[in-house]
Amino acid sequence: MVATMITSLPRFCFSASTKTFAKRTPPFLYNRPNTLLLKFPNTCATLPSLTPSKLLPFCFFNAGKDNPDFQRKEETELGWPILKRWDVPWEWQTVSLTSLACGLSFILTGLIETAAIPYLGLSIEELSLDQKAEILFVDQSITTIVVLGVLYGVANTFQPLPEDLFRYDFKEPFNLKKGWLLWAAIGLVGALIAIALTGAAMSLFRGEDSQRETDALVRLLPLIGSSSISTACLVGITGVLAPVLEETVFRGFFMTSLTKWVPTPVSVIISAAVFALAHLTPGEFPQLFVLGTALGFSYAQTRNLVTPITIHAFWNSGVILLLTFLQLQGYDIKELLQAT
Repeated sequence: MVATMITSLPRFCFSASTKTFAKRTPPFLYNRPNTLLLKFPNTCATLPSLTPSKLLPFCFFNAGKDNPDFQRKEETELGWPILKRWDVPWEWQTVSLTSLACGLSFILTGLIETAAIPYLGLSIEELSLDQKAEILFVDQSITTIVVLGVLYGVANTFQPLPEDLFRYDFKEPFNLKKGWLLWAAIGLVGALIAIALTGAAMSLFRGEDSQRETDALVRLLPLIGSSSISTACLVGITGVLAPVLEETVFRGFFMTSLTKWVPTPVSVIISAAVFALAHLTPGEFPQLFVLGTALGFSYAQTRNLVTPITIHAFWNSGVILLLTFLQLQGYDIKELLQAT
């Protein structure tokens, strides 16, 4: 008889009203939940007192355990912001096509600008270093506008968006839970320590192959410290435009989109790997991966894009300013980079 009553209970769970449930369930069962749980341990997690007012949340056979909404609620109740997922309104097709569109717009913009320079009466070989720096700044500005235009054009079709998607908020910078400046400082210090340890480990395992870390910077060496205009342009590119573009794409769109299918920490790792690969510098992959991981977790903590943008900006511009200072002090930057 007890088995019959137990098998009949799921028909009422989450569908019948409490009054109906109370009418159909024998009263003597109300005060016997613990006995039932001992006999049927898989029917429900906990049930302190089976009264008519508490019957609706009663679940059987771990119902909903594999439901994404159930998992998101469980993660949120743990109290860790970095475990909370985003409520993303688009599907995987939109994620794939939008990522492809952003990549193609980035490449095509650069190709079009390169092809257009001769038609503007400009010869790269005859330009001064300041003029080259200015052209680089304009190039990065146009690229940033085009790529973000594509991204926001797609996202705008899903209006209204959740409040924590593409959020740029400068309020409460030192809030303990979500202060963007506080967590940017924590993330930056953590990234510096982790990247230093990663570099040391790579040096031990790879020996003399130090050229791998200088590939990206070598191309900028002629501009570093050449003049205040060149320095300002480089800081604008690396400290403002690049962080805004990359964090909006990799963290604001790609990472948050992944949380629709995988837990947030997993999406942080995946987006960090894609971020590192996108720089097309294989030798720098470990450091870029560590940096991307720090950026992802800082964003997951605050759910505010200003946080990873600040970390990214301080990282990039800090490198440029440090190299400029060393250049002005008479150091050979290229030799110093290769020996580091």
